[in-house]
Amino acid sequence: MDEETRVLVVEDDPEAALFVVHVLANRCRFEVIHTADPVVALRLATDEHWDLLVTDLDMPGMTGLELLGALRQVAPGLPVAVVSAHALDGAPAGLLGDADHYLEKPLRVDQLIAAATALIDRGRPLSEDPRRDNLRAWP
Repeated sequence: MDEETRVLVVEDDPEAALFVVHVLANRCRFEVIHTADPVVALRLATDEHWDLLVTDLDMPGMTGLELLGALRQVAPGLPVAVVSAHALDGAPAGLLGDADHYLEKPLRVDQLIAAATALIDRGRPLSEDPRRDNLRAWP
């Protein structure tokens, strides 16, 4: 991955946002943009190209699932990882909508990096990533 890989982070908790941005920008060398406002995120996702969106589940004004539903209308192929402090193990099918992956807080560096890189790799056309043929269904 390189700095041309763009990640949009939507997180209203300043500490969690700082962690995600730091890991993805410094450890993965992605270009990372953060907003605490899901409405701004929706506008950015509509107007610009992104390789991944990481969103909190619980935010004021618009939940991560509401954002995800709106995103699927304007950027249907954008990989989305949903982050939450609430355990969703055993959650009913469909609870996370069209999310591509779920990460539970507190986030771990290794889990965040693994999820982000796998989702980004999965979203690339075969011609851009020859390793894609070797990827198994993930998560």
